[in-house]
Amino acid sequence: MYSKEELFLAISTVLDPEVGFNLVEMGLIYDASCDADGNAYVKMTLSTKACPLHQLIMQWVKEAVQKMAGIKSVEIDLVWEPAWNISMADENVKKALGRG
Repeated sequence: MYSKEELFLAISTVLDPEVGFNLVEMGLIYDASCDADGNAYVKMTLSTKACPLHQLIMQWVKEAVQKMAGIKSVEIDLVWEPAWNISMADENVKKALGRG
């Protein structure tokens, strides 16, 4: 129904409130897929297990995908492996955070 790129585009509307970059450019979204019936799956992580907003951020991702026409369900798979690090972020994020 939707490609990985289309799902990533929808998820890119979700900003990490701590740094102000979207989750896709931060490298926090590992995978996304959608079947013909409108069931979406998003594999993601967070920058730290101690993130106080982790339930809220997952809800924002779910809502961003649910806004897409024809989406019936969204499964969020929050994983800690591989552990996120700054090298997974886009170049503009690394530069802005002083690590580029």
